[in-house]
Amino acid sequence: MLKKTFFLSVSFLFIGIIAFAADNLADLTVGLDTMWVLIAAFLVFFMQAGFGMVEAGFIRSKNTCNILTKNFLDFCMASLGYFAIGYALMFGVGNAFMGAKGFFLIGAESGAAIPLTAFWLFQAAFCGAAATIVAGGMAERMNFVAYLIYSFLISALIYPIVGHWIWGGGWLAGLNFADFAGSTVVHSVGGFAALVGTIILKPRIGKYNSDGSSNAITGHSIPLAALGVFILWFGWFGFNPGSTLSVGDGTLIGLIAINTNLAAAAGGVTALFTVWKMFGKPDLSMAMNGALAGLVAITAPCAFVSPIAAIVIGGIGGILVVFGVVILDKMQIDDPVGAFPVHGINGVWGTLAVGLFGQKALGLANDGLFLGGGIKQFAVQLLGISSVVIFVVVAMTIIFQLIDKFIGLRVSREEELKGLDISEHGMESYSGFQIFINE
Repeated sequence: MLKKTFFLSVSFLFIGIIAFAADNLADLTVGLDTMWVLIAAFLVFFMQAGFGMVEAGFIRSKNTCNILTKNFLDFCMASLGYFAIGYALMFGVGNAFMGAKGFFLIGAESGAAIPLTAFWLFQAAFCGAAATIVAGGMAERMNFVAYLIYSFLISALIYPIVGHWIWGGGWLAGLNFADFAGSTVVHSVGGFAALVGTIILKPRIGKYNSDGSSNAITGHSIPLAALGVFILWFGWFGFNPGSTLSVGDGTLIGLIAINTNLAAAAGGVTALFTVWKMFGKPDLSMAMNGALAGLVAITAPCAFVSPIAAIVIGGIGGILVVFGVVILDKMQIDDPVGAFPVHGINGVWGTLAVGLFGQKALGLANDGLFLGGGIKQFAVQLLGISSVVIFVVVAMTIIFQLIDKFIGLRVSREEELKGLDISEHGMESYSGFQIFINE
């Protein structure tokens, strides 16, 4: 009897220890996942600085303060718009088109196995990235008040609706459309919004001549732009690997990280050699945009493809960005920083690349076309990106036209010639550099 009692006591103690350890292990897992997602969110937030530096470097000094103010306010407007409305539309319970629950996060639920607050911050950082892409395409001539209105609306309405279709359980998710970290959700939305706005705004004064030829309006600081590209490249290691939302699969995180890096490197190299061949000089600005193009292109397929495929995807992205810039110039569409070629064109390319190079063994619903899986996944990707492009173009055309009618999209000729730093903000980015001559 004594031995039986001892055995039962030890058994209950052992069961209690296991239960206690299991509870603590679950808490530890959630804690580690939360920390991982927060670190990734901080990296994606830091990308705002990268966007700011790239855009500031690629435009004239007289508009530097203006573009940085827009980048700064983008994240402010995105945070507020996404908190009040956007998250509910994107991840709230609703229908196949949009969510309808969780406004101001009241009654909202997390979209992952981490606390709502951490998941929201990560998603808000992505929302801010999509919004700020547009600043570069519409740089040097857009009314600041109009820009703030646009920034709030894309963050509160347009981006979240697309996000719901793909990441929030909407109709494209039901078709197994795959966009792991946002080639469509973030970059195509921002890129095509930039294209629409750029066309409506029309070119900067002096960009094109009456005979159709163009004049180079060079950026004022290549070093600043280069710093921005390095910051963006660094931040992308939060953007893509962080989208696992968990540290549980180290192999997957490692694959995503190496794919991200290789695609950027390949894009930079192919863009450099393409522009070198076409124009006779190895243009650094184009090489930098090539690296960004590679990063955009690999964002959707980063978890579903091999490193060799990542090099191919990024390399093609670098070539596409060069031809995209050239074609826009021939069409007299003035995109000062290449926002559409980088984010719009390569957002589409990266989305389609999932259907070409993706592997079922890596979690995709179907093998890609080039891996013997047939056209099924590619067809879904094509349908998805086409739907998103049509929605964004129509919605942003309406929004920009309404803003133009009631507020005015473009500054006056005098303000544009003087520079938006002085006319819009009453300050200079580089004051104190005047040369005075004593007579």
